[in-house]
Amino acid sequence: MARTLNLSPPVTNFDVTGVIDRGCEFEGKLSFRGTVRINGVFKGEIYTPDTLIIGEGARINGQIDAGTVIISGEVSGSVVAKLRVEIHAPAVFRGDILTPSLKVDEGVIFEGSSKMVGQTAQPTQSFFLPDKTPPA
Repeated sequence: MARTLNLSPPVTNFDVTGVIDRGCEFEGKLSFRGTVRINGVFKGEIYTPDTLIIGEGARINGQIDAGTVIISGEVSGSVVAKLRVEIHAPAVFRGDILTPSLKVDEGVIFEGSSKMVGQTAQPTQSFFLPDKTPPA
């Protein structure tokens, strides 16, 4: 019997392991485990097998490869999520999403494309260049 992957783990009990808060700006590559919340400005690449929360008022420009991505701020770039992406108002998203599960609330501005894939998402050339694969 085929076993199905639960794509909707609860999102209410996050132990935040890191924060880039309002008034902070970061440019470069960010890799982490656990849950990181960004409320400030980020430009670059983010890699995590776990959860990225982009708070209301945050501005992200770059590539994201994560387990779960929750967006309430502004994101421009590509997102690959192995489990799911949630976009909550008043978010603004411009770019491409590759994920097995996508939730977009009413009131969100979504300019771009989304591709739903089975089970877990894997980066493709259209999202990341071959030399930009996530760290193991």
